[in-house]
Formats: sequence, structure tokens, C-alpha cells
Amino acid sequence: METKPVQFKNLSREESYGYDRKTLDYIRNAAAHGLYEIRGMGAKRKLPNFDDLVFLGASMSRYPLEGYREKCITKTLLGTRFAKKPIELDIPITVAGMSFGALSANVKEALGLAATEMGTSTTTGDGGMTPEERRSSKILVYQCLPSRYGFNPDDVRKADAIEVVIGQGAKPGGGGMLLGQKVNPRVAKMRTLPEGVDQRSACRHPDWTGPDDLAIKIQELREITDWEKPIYVKVGATRTFNDVKLAVHSGADVVVVDGMQGGTAATQTCFIEHVGIPTLAAVRQAVNALEDLDMKGKVQLIVSGGIRTGADVAKALAMGADAVAIGQGVLVALGCNGETYFQNGGHHDAIADYNALGTTPGFCHHCHTGKCPVGITTQDAMLEQRLSPAVGAKHLKNYLKTLNMELTTIARACGKQNVHHLEPEDLVALTIEAAAMAGVPLAGTNWIPGRGF
Repeated sequence: METKPVQFKNLSREESYGYDRKTLDYIRNAAAHGLYEIRGMGAKRKLPNFDDLVFLGASMSRYPLEGYREKCITKTLLGTRFAKKPIELDIPITVAGMSFGALSANVKEALGLAATEMGTSTTTGDGGMTPEERRSSKILVYQCLPSRYGFNPDDVRKADAIEVVIGQGAKPGGGGMLLGQKVNPRVAKMRTLPEGVDQRSACRHPDWTGPDDLAIKIQELREITDWEKPIYVKVGATRTFNDVKLAVHSGADVVVVDGMQGGTAATQTCFIEHVGIPTLAAVRQAVNALEDLDMKGKVQLIVSGGIRTGADVAKALAMGADAVAIGQGVLVALGCNGETYFQNGGHHDAIADYNALGTTPGFCHHCHTGKCPVGITTQDAMLEQRLSPAVGAKHLKNYLKTLNMELTTIARACGKQNVHHLEPEDLVALTIEAAAMAGVPLAGTNWIPGRGF
């Protein structure tokens, strides 16, 4: 009987899974330069996210609301636990903390103008409060970060709420960065730094090392503001269940949980891609912690990190969040990674500027360079003129309006007269991983992985 030789697969051009082109480039760059990569924006790896959940719209067992005829309430109260003056928002969608330094003064003003028109809040970020931001923002949250750059008790009193930042989703356990090319004279003066020198923020607050010290710091902030302002505590999503509990025990009115899809102006790529947990898992852990303490509804929860659409907002609220905060989506609405939205320079100049950075619109993550082609993440006097506050505010307002319309459309479809009535029962997961992380059933079953059948 004749036998044919075995035909083996040709491996000569097959890429290694563990040593693909991306990994080979990383090793070669590390070997050539002896430096780690620093970049902006968020994680690029595929992670379980809100797209892995879908809603169970109303039909027979529940009746939907008639779109646009029946009201769907979006009012949101934050800081009801201890503050004399809780924050009241028209929509449960806020602008996350992004600093003057990371962003231009024009952009900070645009954020305030848009947020004010939509009846929501914006947040200072590291480095202090600019007069433009305070004037344009009806509701402004003032961040107290480990660096304390630009921290001013008088500005704390001018704010409407205070956010004590323990960590960010893009870099939990790590401090912020502002490279020297963005430390212009104004930024340097606000942060008491030398001009043109790289700034690396501390990774922890200088005057406390744990929850007992945090309680003292929160008490100090309450005293200098006469107990008027709500106090937020923001944590990067890692050991979320315990961190939320400790934040509550320390006296927080609001807890902000930032998942690893959250962006940053500049940090090590190894942080962005390999530290923290996805927002989907963090929300459930945060809600479980509040429920375990019987503080759900008494301490509000804001979720950030990878919120992009009105459906994302609705899913976060259904899982138990009271509001969301958006950063990267806000920048994209302003023109980040686009070719338009600026007065000077024009289309061809922007493309040339992207090319000079070695990238193209849609792929740029060069926020740290200060050479933003659309004038957003820059302190360059010429580049920042490419975005006017009025034009930026118009586009951001449209984006926030769209998110809110999508949110209420989904809530009505689930039979809810208030977006805060969305609940886990309205959700199912499309993958086993998402079902386990979010704590909702796999679609078509009653099974939540890890909880039995």
C-alpha cells in the first residue's frame, strides 16, 4: 500500500503569538534606548466593556414609555450625605478631571461653557483652577491630588465640590506626568515649577498614609468650606471593594471609581495596559461595597473609564452608578484625533502635523508631546488657537446632548420614568467573562458565572 508523505504546515512566515511584531518592536526599542514608553490616552488592548452587555427592553411583561411624550427624569443629586449644599445636575453625565497643563486654557474654558449649558459639572484636574474655567463653569469640582500643585484653599472655597484623588484608572499606584515641553511660564507659575522641566507627581498624598489620615484630611476640607461642599474620593480600579469601603468610612459623600479604560495625558504604557481592572468589574465591586455597608443611595457613586455612548451611560446606571464622568470622549468631541474644529492652520496643516508626530488622525496618542495638531493637549501659543472656546463648547454640548437623549431613549424602552430606576434586572451579558464581571445573567439563561445555576 502506497503511503503519502505528511504535509507539514509551512511555519516560515507564521507570526509567533508570544513574540508578535508589537512585542518584537517593544524589545528592540527597549534594547536600543533603555527607556520605557510614555504616552497619553487609554488602554489599547481589548477588554471586556459595556458593549458586552445588552438591555432587555419592555414588551409584555413590562410596558415601555412612549418616546418623547412621557417624561423621563434625568436630575441627579450628588453629595447628600454630609454636605450642606449638595450638587444638583440636570443630567447624570459629568466632565472628568483634566488639568490645565495637560489641556490648553481654551479647552478648559470650552469644557466649562458646554457643561454649564447642559446643567452639569466639570472638574479642574491637577495644577489648580484657572480663572477662565471658574468663570465658564456653573458647577466646578476642585481636585486635591497627591502633588498638591497649585492647591489653594481660597480656590477650594470658590469650588462647588472637592474631589480627593487617590488614583486614576490609567495608572493606579502611579503619579501623573507633565513633560517639560508643556510646562510653559503660566503652568510653571501655577504649579511652582521651573519652566521646561519634566514634572512627575507623587503617587500618594504627602500628609497621610491610610484611611484614618484620609478622614482627617476630609475633616479639614469640610472645616475650611464650612461643611458646604460635597467631598468626593476618587480611586483607580484595583481592589475596588475594599477601597470603596475605606473611602466611605473616611467620610466621603461621593465615591468616584475610574476603570482601567480611563485615559491620561501622560504615563508609562506598562501602567496603561497592565495595571488595574476593567470598568465593568469595578462598578459591580463598588456597588457591592456600598450595599454591604448599607450606604447605597446615601453615598453616591460616579463611574468613569471608557464611557463613550449614551448606552454606556445607561448600562453604568443600571449596574448601580449614580452618574458617570467622561474624559477621552470629551476630547474626541472637541476634535481630538480629527482633522477639523480649528480656526487657524487648516486641514492640510493638521495632516502635516500628524505626520510629523509619526501618526494619523484616529491613531494619535501623543498628548504628552504638547504638539497636538488640533490644539487640545498643548501649551503652544500657536497650536492652542486652533480650538476656540465657543466652537469647542458647541461640539461638546452636542455630544453631551446626544448621550442624554440616548440614555433616556433606553430608559423609556425599559419602562422607566427616571433614568435612576434602571437596574441590573434590565441587563444580560453576551459573554461569560462579562456576565461574571458585571454580575448579570448570560443572555438566554439565569446563570451568573460564579454563583451557580
